[in-house]
Amino acid sequence: MSGFEVPLRAELLGEVPYGAPQLDVPVRLNVNENPYPPSAELIAHIAAAVTVAAAQLNRYPDREASRLRADLAGYLKTHENVDVDPARVWAANGSNEVMHQLLLAVGGPGRLVLGFAPTYSMYPQYCRDTFTAYETVDRNADFTLDVDRAVRAVRERRPVVTLLTSPNNPTGTALPLAAAEAVLAAAAEHDGLVVVDEAYAEFRRPGSPSALELLDLHANLVVTRTMSKAFAYAGARVGYLVADTAIVDAVRLVRLPYHLSAITQVVARAALSRAGELLAQVDTLRVERDATVDWLRAQGFTAADSDANFVLFGEFGDRHAIWQGLLDRGVLVRETGPAPWLRVSIGTAADMTSFKNALLEMAAIAAIGLPQDDTGVRGKVEA
Repeated sequence: MSGFEVPLRAELLGEVPYGAPQLDVPVRLNVNENPYPPSAELIAHIAAAVTVAAAQLNRYPDREASRLRADLAGYLKTHENVDVDPARVWAANGSNEVMHQLLLAVGGPGRLVLGFAPTYSMYPQYCRDTFTAYETVDRNADFTLDVDRAVRAVRERRPVVTLLTSPNNPTGTALPLAAAEAVLAAAAEHDGLVVVDEAYAEFRRPGSPSALELLDLHANLVVTRTMSKAFAYAGARVGYLVADTAIVDAVRLVRLPYHLSAITQVVARAALSRAGELLAQVDTLRVERDATVDWLRAQGFTAADSDANFVLFGEFGDRHAIWQGLLDRGVLVRETGPAPWLRVSIGTAADMTSFKNALLEMAAIAAIGLPQDDTGVRGKVEA
């Protein structure tokens, strides 16, 4: 070693790379992945599309991802009943890159992003990386948005971007359209953008609206989505935003050339062509989520209402001990959000049975006061 020290930016000193634990355990329920892999038919469809694209890998990909954006617009029209011009859609390597590009375009020194805590833990990193200040306002005790407080904060702090997450991560809380409209109106007073992050939108309960319905009413609205969750495409890294064409054009100024590979584009289009098949899995996960909420509450735990593919549950005096105990039993969940809580992603029925049994064992060991049967212990959950 030469002893050379990297001339790191001051705000990065002492920081560690973002990322949840990636551990080889039987049941991984910590990063909100879809537990169902692609079907054999979809795999064959992807392979055929990649084979065709591979013949042109000596050429740069379509830097505008025009056909993918058109397919995304088609998906929204078919499955969300929202008709948008493909020019209003922008795609990138996951919704992470979408947000990063947006803040590269409109953030920067002297500018502020406002969020509502608890919320997605990556938002501060997007801001740090783009030299943008980040502040939060607390949510209500039930994790809903205090609309009056939010509107006051937007008017007083004048953020360049206000982040509304629906369903919210890590709480699963959906946002009423009236709340979004109030914030949009307040932000418009100083030409601020409002991003409604809908990474988990396909999992929302029937009747829960999407901010996509507001696009034609508010030019300062940006809706972001991902294919990682509902489409079970976490490994493909495809996200997108829908907004006014002026916002899309602003993002195009800062995107790196050819940021989406030809392979990524065709793989995404292959999934979109089979959206119906993939969304059927979402229905299964939605049922499993609601059953998990009911079960947790029946056992004496607190579980937040969820419109996502995860459930925030607690409350624990020492959540790390519970987390470690679950891990020792082969079940990995996430330590995130408020200190007394844990978050569990919704897996297969077998995954959730393993989670429930491990949690009951930990409840007995931790003596956290859950009701017991005549033997003094909780009964085992059968698959």
